[in-house]
Amino acid sequence: MRLRALLDTDALGLRLLGGEDELDRTVRGVMTTDLRDPSRYLSGGELVLTGLAWRRDGDDSEPFVRILVQAGVAALAAGEAELGEVPEDLVVACARHRLPLFAVHESVAFATITEHVVRQVSGERAGDLAAVVDRHRRMMTSGPAGGGPDVVLDLLGSDLDLRAWVLSPTGRLIAGPKVAGPGLPADLCAKLAAEHLAAARTGRRGPHRVTLGPATYSLFPIRASGHRPAVAGPGRPPQASRDVRESVLSDWLLAVEADAGDWPAERLDLLQGVTQLISVERDRRDAARTVRRRLAQEVLELVQTGAAPAEIAARLRVAAPVLLPGLGAAPHWQVVVARVDWAGADIEAGPVAQSLLEEILVDPLATGPEPSDRIAVAHSGDEAVALVPLPAVSAEHDGSESGILAEALLESVRDPLSAGLDDDGQVTLGVSAAVHSAEGLRGALEEARHARRVAAARPGRVCAAGHQELASHVLLLPFVPDDVRRAFTARLLDPLRDYDRRHRAELIPTLEAFLDCDGSWTRCATRLHLHVNTLRYRVGRIEQLTGRDLSRLEDKLDFFLALRMS
Repeated sequence: MRLRALLDTDALGLRLLGGEDELDRTVRGVMTTDLRDPSRYLSGGELVLTGLAWRRDGDDSEPFVRILVQAGVAALAAGEAELGEVPEDLVVACARHRLPLFAVHESVAFATITEHVVRQVSGERAGDLAAVVDRHRRMMTSGPAGGGPDVVLDLLGSDLDLRAWVLSPTGRLIAGPKVAGPGLPADLCAKLAAEHLAAARTGRRGPHRVTLGPATYSLFPIRASGHRPAVAGPGRPPQASRDVRESVLSDWLLAVEADAGDWPAERLDLLQGVTQLISVERDRRDAARTVRRRLAQEVLELVQTGAAPAEIAARLRVAAPVLLPGLGAAPHWQVVVARVDWAGADIEAGPVAQSLLEEILVDPLATGPEPSDRIAVAHSGDEAVALVPLPAVSAEHDGSESGILAEALLESVRDPLSAGLDDDGQVTLGVSAAVHSAEGLRGALEEARHARRVAAARPGRVCAAGHQELASHVLLLPFVPDDVRRAFTARLLDPLRDYDRRHRAELIPTLEAFLDCDGSWTRCATRLHLHVNTLRYRVGRIEQLTGRDLSRLEDKLDFFLALRMS
């Protein structure tokens, strides 16, 4: 379609601010961005929509427009909602580079323009997908009863003979074709998500192609316009806005069972258009969570500011019917805390952790863009906090039977997330015990935070810890300063390591086994397949090298902690 057709569409309400001589340019697609440099996501011919959040002052317009022109975009449409009007410096920059510029009235949603452009471009380039776009438009106007993304995927199959599925970054199946045929197994979903996240970390533009078993899949990223990476700001360098890590753990993906390597540009454009349509559904899902997020944020603020339990309880009474309809106003609660950390990166991690925690806590048996997840997640700083309601249980139980367990949360998502985290990121979770009233909520929050710190001290990219682990020595180890840990372990274990290195005496394994057997000579000798006298000789050598006595409880405990910290 041509730019002139956009200007002539009254429903879009676009106002031309410059570039009248360029209105015969062809529009090949549409992209919404507030990045200072969106070039990596541009292929040429797009209508770029922006809310101007990238603009801090008048000097920012010239480089932004220059980047768009170098990428070959067709035109720029700037929303007036942020600043009230399109700034003059942007008008001048577009005129200098002969880039057509439209103003978008604050009453017009970018999604409306996106849908219109995608529908028109798809219809002009390939009539075989026009039915998909039109059907999806009708579906969106009719609400969830219209079928969601499944309708689009069914039509992809009937019109283009393409089997496709929408997956979350954790490998959860969000949508798939409902027509007859084999589904996508959960383990294959997880593998596809892992391949997508690993490819996304390289910065390569999709689709990413991967062969798993006999089939080849093409993976297209689905980016929600309401979940854009953070832009540069005070204390944040401009390049941070281009960091793929800011969205890699939150983007959905479209997995198509086909090799897109030899597809013509037109068909690739059609599938990119479908991802944009599905992203509208993603935005709707996020909007549906707004109430739950707000409830969680209000409760979190009350708990953190030390509000009276009665005030917190009143807020929980409001939250309970929303999160657990039909199960009464006084459920039990658990708190889950999550954090995403990136080495050497200044990334606003709170929203990413919030989105990821919402995904992890979704019922694993639920499907669809709006599954029956009833948790409420807020974010504070770099961490996300989930308030998880549990059905009230009888007084003789503590609620743990019906609660969530830390490791169970990560069982199915560890592999995909590890691929997205690569070698410089870590996701950690902490889970509290169930509490029965508002009085216990503050303690549950601190308990979950302590558990998360325990998880963060463990090796691995995706780790979790539960409240059960806070009753042991494990709680203390993450809070010992690194230099103290190193000095303590070196003083006790280095003499043994040096001796083992010189004589291959296996004193360290002997010490570990001796402590595991609670100092029992017979059991330890049996485990190590040694004569008791040989074991006594080794233990004596350990005591001689370290100056400790393994018959004393204090020395046993010191060795035990040193081994755990090493």
